[in-house]
Amino acid sequence: MTVNTDGMSAGAIAQAVAGRKVSALEATEAALARIARHDGVLNSFTDVTADRARAKARAVDAAIAAGQKVGPLAGVPFAVKNLFDVKGLPTRAGSKINRDLAPSSRDATLIERMEAQGAVLVGALNMGEYAYDFTGENIHDGPSRNPHDPTRMSGGSSGGSGSSVGGGLVPIALGSDTNGSIRVPSSFCGIFGLKPTYGRLSRARSFPFVASFDHLGPFARSTGDLALAYDAMQGPDADDAACTTRPVEPVAPLLAQDISGLRVAIAGGYFQNNVFPEAVEAVARVAKALNATSTVEIPEAARARAAAYVISTTEGASLHLDRLRQRPNDFDPAVRDRLIAGAMVPAPLVDRAQKFRRWYRARVLELFRTVDVIIAPATPCIAPKLGQVMFNLDGVDLPVRANIGIHTQPISFIGLPVVAVPVPLQPMPIGVQIIAAPWREDVALRVAHALERMGVAAAPAPRGI
Repeated sequence: MTVNTDGMSAGAIAQAVAGRKVSALEATEAALARIARHDGVLNSFTDVTADRARAKARAVDAAIAAGQKVGPLAGVPFAVKNLFDVKGLPTRAGSKINRDLAPSSRDATLIERMEAQGAVLVGALNMGEYAYDFTGENIHDGPSRNPHDPTRMSGGSSGGSGSSVGGGLVPIALGSDTNGSIRVPSSFCGIFGLKPTYGRLSRARSFPFVASFDHLGPFARSTGDLALAYDAMQGPDADDAACTTRPVEPVAPLLAQDISGLRVAIAGGYFQNNVFPEAVEAVARVAKALNATSTVEIPEAARARAAAYVISTTEGASLHLDRLRQRPNDFDPAVRDRLIAGAMVPAPLVDRAQKFRRWYRARVLELFRTVDVIIAPATPCIAPKLGQVMFNLDGVDLPVRANIGIHTQPISFIGLPVVAVPVPLQPMPIGVQIIAAPWREDVALRVAHALERMGVAAAPAPRGI
């Protein structure tokens, strides 16, 4: 009898495929059927690569039939944010302009690595234009929608990645995080997301936003699946000069290790301000589960956020100058205006931001002499309504789009590894950041796994589709 793969984890699908309880083609067809059934509501996908997926699945099944070794992701459907190069598709990066590009001649490194372990690419995902977004609202392709309430935002800029996994269309998706674009959709859509250490995973053949901040990483509904994807993608890459030369350091075998000896602290000050009650409750639940009672102050976090904005907007503007000159009316006006503003930032201000960045990184790394993990809100609130322009934080009316990443920007600014864990509150889930020292993804994932085992962190079933 064929196993029904709907709702199955990536790990369970791979085991069933390897054990010939279900074929990779059947698992792929099931994913394609879920996309056809539910993506009309979620609007997660911009491209469905059905023919390619079926060909890859048949190759996996043939390898198994021939007695060949298959990887730990054998037959697992996955999808990628449409800033990843996908052979045969133009790399949209959420834009109208990029659709005129020639189709990519080669996949991004991380796609190649996932497929080398048996995974099956089923499509490319909706995103905020040029990744300059926290909402998941795209004026060219429409908004990706929240799987728990389609009237709400999925988060951005990896909105399609968040909604596709949160909605159960695929067990794993890949996205990017510059200022929070993995952690925000994870928080809003109620799933796990990993922003690895800056340089840990290759960015080769992906469309950049801010080269000195950009990270690529996975989304999943469990820490086990998150670790499987992360392990599959690790390793040096000569095609990405920023990619580490550190050897592969698998984390999946370490997830169940005892965490009782780890020193866990709560981020205080800045990270306890500008939050709605749901964020306070989520952090409190995580802190209680981890017996975390001490608080650490991350120095000058507000200034770090401001500096991150300066560097983001100026680097982004530099990347897009020709497009801004030649095709200004083909941009999302909000993105275009931010990029134009970035092009006019005085050079001395950028220099000050970079100098502060070095100082700030050194001060934050000092904290990890006395703690192993810091916990903080991932977002200040649950997912806002689509189209919502303002919200009130600590008595001040502020723009939603600019302030969703208020707690993520000071962390990605210096490239620390973070796992966003979903806390299943009512009426909507919300995420908490598990922040570790550089290159200690294993620590953050072990803590996230412990929270999952305790039932504090969990990806709720979609309620809106």
